[in-house]
Amino acid sequence: MSMSNIVEHTIAFTDQELHLYSRQILLESWDIDAQERLKNSRVLIIGAGGIGCSCAELLARAGVGHLCIIDFDVIETSNLQRQIAFEPEDIGQYKVQTLVRRLKKINPHIEIEAITAKFDHNFVNQHLLNFDLVLDGCDNFATRYLVNQMCVAQNIPLLSAAAIGLQGQLLFVHGQPCYQCIFPEQDVADERRCANSGVLATTPVVMASLQAHHALLYLGLAQAPLLNKLLLWDGVSMKQRILNIQADKDCACCAAKA
Repeated sequence: MSMSNIVEHTIAFTDQELHLYSRQILLESWDIDAQERLKNSRVLIIGAGGIGCSCAELLARAGVGHLCIIDFDVIETSNLQRQIAFEPEDIGQYKVQTLVRRLKKINPHIEIEAITAKFDHNFVNQHLLNFDLVLDGCDNFATRYLVNQMCVAQNIPLLSAAAIGLQGQLLFVHGQPCYQCIFPEQDVADERRCANSGVLATTPVVMASLQAHHALLYLGLAQAPLLNKLLLWDGVSMKQRILNIQADKDCACCAAKA
């Protein structure tokens, strides 16, 4: 796996930062070097919903140095059941702005950027993204395909998480194979979303925790146990499966790029 996107250089931690991250730095498998790599990392999070809220907060608490979160939606009452960054008094406000205000209070030592916009072709065409990792937690295939296309075109690793009902999935790809190899557009007919299918409060949080955990392994330790793998989690049986995935030689997204 290439780590060429991650730039490393010596940086200093304040006493407050060292105290904040002390339980991580004490880990035999972690140490100050891993914490330094986290502080140097730049992560783009697509979506400030059930997955994005929890994942962003975990990464902020862990000390990822730069988080950029994009979402255009506003907070509704139904969001409060699973989107842990929001309170009843936040209803009607933009999700991403409310989330970022919360994260800045939790960890003032990192940079956090809010983009109140729709992630669409116009956004992609107008931005040359400089990130070490993209985390996708959106709830529709159209956006997932666009995120995947952007990551392939700009050679950025993609860690995509999804949650519906009592089930979830997590996929990590970089180049080939890509998300579209596994979920071809022509084969996707089931556009289930939380709004029409329901979701248990815990399901997005479980998947966000797994997504954040894998992101920390990748950014801090250069480890990617799910590279080119799809993790499937079942919240009823409490079982999970990990499937190996392969590139589609006819993939409309990554085959031509390769």
